[in-house]
Amino acid sequence: MLKLKDVSKFYYNKGIISSGFTKVNAEFKLGEFVVITGESGSGKSTLLNVLSGIDSYEEGEMYINSEETSHYLEAQSENYRKKYIGNIFQNFNLVNSYTVYQNVELVLLINGYKKKEIKNKVLSILKEVGLYRFRKTKVAKLSGGQKQRVAIARALAKESPIIVADEPTGNLDSRSAANVLETLYKISKNKLVIIVTHNYEQVEKYVTRKIKMHDGKIVEDKLIKKTLNDISLVTSQYQNMSLLYKVKLGLRNTFNIMPKFLLIALVYLFMASALLSQYSGFKKLEYEENKIGYNNYFKNTDDKRIIIQKNDKSVISEDEYAQINNLDNIDYLVDDDLVLDNEVLFVNETSSLHLSGTIKELSKFSGNVDLGKMPKADNEIIFVGSKNDYYIAYQSSEILGAKFEIENPYNYGVRAGSYKIVGIKYSEESNGYGQYFFYTPDSIFSIVKKFADERYSSFELLLSGKIYKPEYWNSYMKIEFNDNVPKGKAYVSTDMNYECSGGTCISKTLNITNNNIYYEKNIDVKITKSYTKNTFTSLTGLKGYNENNGKIYINPEDYESLFNRSNFQSSVFVKNIKLIDKTNLELENLGFKTLLVKDTLVNWNEGTSQALRIIQLVVTIVLIIVMFFISYFIIKVILKSRNIYFTTIRILGASKKESKQLLDIELLTITNITYFLLIGFLLLVNYNIINLSYIKDLMTYIRIMDYVIVYLILIFMTQLISSKFAKSLFKKSAMKTFNEVV
Repeated sequence: MLKLKDVSKFYYNKGIISSGFTKVNAEFKLGEFVVITGESGSGKSTLLNVLSGIDSYEEGEMYINSEETSHYLEAQSENYRKKYIGNIFQNFNLVNSYTVYQNVELVLLINGYKKKEIKNKVLSILKEVGLYRFRKTKVAKLSGGQKQRVAIARALAKESPIIVADEPTGNLDSRSAANVLETLYKISKNKLVIIVTHNYEQVEKYVTRKIKMHDGKIVEDKLIKKTLNDISLVTSQYQNMSLLYKVKLGLRNTFNIMPKFLLIALVYLFMASALLSQYSGFKKLEYEENKIGYNNYFKNTDDKRIIIQKNDKSVISEDEYAQINNLDNIDYLVDDDLVLDNEVLFVNETSSLHLSGTIKELSKFSGNVDLGKMPKADNEIIFVGSKNDYYIAYQSSEILGAKFEIENPYNYGVRAGSYKIVGIKYSEESNGYGQYFFYTPDSIFSIVKKFADERYSSFELLLSGKIYKPEYWNSYMKIEFNDNVPKGKAYVSTDMNYECSGGTCISKTLNITNNNIYYEKNIDVKITKSYTKNTFTSLTGLKGYNENNGKIYINPEDYESLFNRSNFQSSVFVKNIKLIDKTNLELENLGFKTLLVKDTLVNWNEGTSQALRIIQLVVTIVLIIVMFFISYFIIKVILKSRNIYFTTIRILGASKKESKQLLDIELLTITNITYFLLIGFLLLVNYNIINLSYIKDLMTYIRIMDYVIVYLILIFMTQLISSKFAKSLFKKSAMKTFNEVV
């Protein structure tokens, strides 16, 4: 069955060649109980390793069932071991963290036995070797003799025709040794059992054939007892390990040594935390950098703002506002958002203070002011700006308590109301370009709305058959309302008489049309009076003829009729900036055309943003490389205890590929458990179940895709670590690796 013809084994070490054994000729058959003896260094263990296929040979030929093996590569040697060999080691090579049952089951899983066969087979063999009652006991708790019987049971489970044992009784007491040898002798009736021992007397009564070696040669090959010649060869009926078995073993290996699991989990927790922290840190920097932008049209550049209008530019109804407010991520809604983008001037004539900015609803202010007090009266407001701003840093005492009028910045001289700044709030809300904010009562909003109407409306005048288009910044033929003008009438400057036939505009009809992107309205008024420098004040009740000369004054009701006070455009502000894209999509699904204000900003520091992205990429790559080598070194040290396990399963029949896959499953399982536990922890922080404001702040800048990217980086690093470790462990033959780790 097994034949050696002039087989030699040499070792190469730093240019020096040494001989394991030379020109060995021998033939073995089923039913033999062969003992190989000799002093240390005689080559007996080396010969056994070649016979078992865990080591190669350099000369001659070894035949198995008349088939040559000299051409075997590692994969073919693996198949040889699977099919023919059962190993019993002097040091047992059991998995101490497994139970007795799991150790015997291991060889059946590796060799692809069917699930329904495994349990009955394992239990039957454990009964045969007297270990059934220890089936649930961890191997680490067994005596030496019991461990060796587990090793025998494992070898028997394969049903391989050849059992090889290297010093199987070397670490046992005499009683345990006798039990082991008795068991091996029983199984040799229909198998080939080959034992290497230095204590021939101990095995003498079981031996059918004795081989003695000296200096790498067989010096004695003596037949002690005759054996049967008609024993049929039955090889191990192995298959490749199934995916289910790989997952089962991978998961078992993940948790069977808890300190190892916890240490590797800590390494992955460090990697995941470092990646997320670095990633979120750069995202925050990029986010803050992008916030420092401007837009010539939008003055309120809050990154949480979404501008909405109907696709057909029609009026937004109350029912539609209700639908918007029912969305989960809506913080608040400004129905007439033109006031958000119209600057107003707060002017104090006494101190010549002119503060320009946009307004926000006082009801939306949260927290406390840093200087002054909170508003209580209807005319009290809060001034918001940077702590380092000139006005706040040096003139806050003059601002607080001072009374201000609102002036239209697009129509200087038109003022309204009397308001008092009672509180100052330090904030990063100001956009960095000298812009301030004011939290004001609702009464100011109606005034600013009129300012906005003027700015965004385009008036067209028809007088004496001619069309005029006055500019809002030019007083000539500009439309203004005045309480002194009767309804349906108009007062004009005498300078306009040149525009009318007959040299006078009195009694002429003036058609006024207001056009904007949403609607068109027009009225007819009759010009009944014209003013001069001397009559301007008496007719209009105003001062400042030079600044106002050329304006057309109409009744306030007529002026109001030129505007549609319905809402055509509004703004919503979201609670969570991370969900703004989702909210934007929900608004679009409700039939609105949307615009994210944060996407309209122009950043003067775009070069800085680009540099940040490049730096982030470089730092991320460097971080991944550094973490890979640190993590690999630590994990390699932790997994060093697993070297014997992986070497053993290779000797038991697992291929390099299967061993690598088991390692992959083990490390990937730990990676996933660690990462998703970290995500669970972050969710608890996000929902304030755990109060860690710093971590919650960093999470604000990471989106779902960022978590996916970090996860994929971890998986990639796990594969690299697994591949590098496997390469160092499996690059050599099973025997060379075995010798290194044992």
